[in-house]
Amino acid sequence: MRSAIRTRYGQAEVLKIAEVARPACSDDEVLVEVRAASLNPYDWHGMTGTPYITRMGSGWSKPKVPALGVDVSGVITAVGAGVSDFSVGDEVFGFADGAYAEFVAAKADALAHKPANTSFDDAAAVPVAALAALQGLRDQGKLQPGQHVLVNGASGGVGTYAIQLAKHLGATVTGVCSTANADLVRSLGADNVIDYTTEDFAAASSAYDVVLDNVGNRTMSAIKRCLAPNGCYVVVSGPKRTILGPLPHMLKAMVSFMFGSRRAAVFMTQRKRADLEFLAELLASGGLRSVVEAKYPLEQARMAMTHLATGRTKGKLVLQT
Repeated sequence: MRSAIRTRYGQAEVLKIAEVARPACSDDEVLVEVRAASLNPYDWHGMTGTPYITRMGSGWSKPKVPALGVDVSGVITAVGAGVSDFSVGDEVFGFADGAYAEFVAAKADALAHKPANTSFDDAAAVPVAALAALQGLRDQGKLQPGQHVLVNGASGGVGTYAIQLAKHLGATVTGVCSTANADLVRSLGADNVIDYTTEDFAAASSAYDVVLDNVGNRTMSAIKRCLAPNGCYVVVSGPKRTILGPLPHMLKAMVSFMFGSRRAAVFMTQRKRADLEFLAELLASGGLRSVVEAKYPLEQARMAMTHLATGRTKGKLVLQT
């Protein structure tokens, strides 16, 4: 089968399409014929080997595993002996390491059934970004109906889902984006839009119950000023420094909010089937939609990664097999 792999760290030129062995699935896995896989900053970090701290797990001088990709949608072609809730022919979406390929083995508990009214492209865009938004708002931010949430980086992958999920949770939503993306953010349900080219969202005083931050471009003192007295600062990401990445920003948030009524939440997205199924219900009902800026065939994985590296993607990018 064909797979987009890299055998060394670097920019998009290290990616190549190679013929590799089709994976087998273990007892708790299924084999998925991939129809689409989406790109995330997580994959870009895996390709470049930055921040360097991530190499402690992925391989210091070169990647331990050549394959890339984690968001997937496709059709099950084989089922492990211990799997009882999926069958051959089922259309699914979720998480599978090595998704930039024609086939991938996936843990059954990291997948959900794809809604019939949702395309493979739109379903593949969901897992990492939408779960980060859901878990950040609901589990970390403890967002309640009637509260006011601000999404910094509202037009990106996590942001586009966060706006819709915050509205579903009953919140008033303010999205921060550029002038060019303001209409998109409004179309997703944002009640207010702040154009960061002309206005500083942190200039507001005690305005937001939850700030979901995908960018990390404001000081902790500025964030505190715009949070309600019992508000929560949810850190999804931060500055992409070469050695430690967003870690210093996250640690600074934890330390800065140790005292007082305001709090900070730093987390890693969890691959939970229950959350995927919740999102599948919203997709099926029309309460959630994916924003996919561009679709690339697998052979153009380099071009797709170059696009992702600009940091200016509207929603998600998808590879099609």
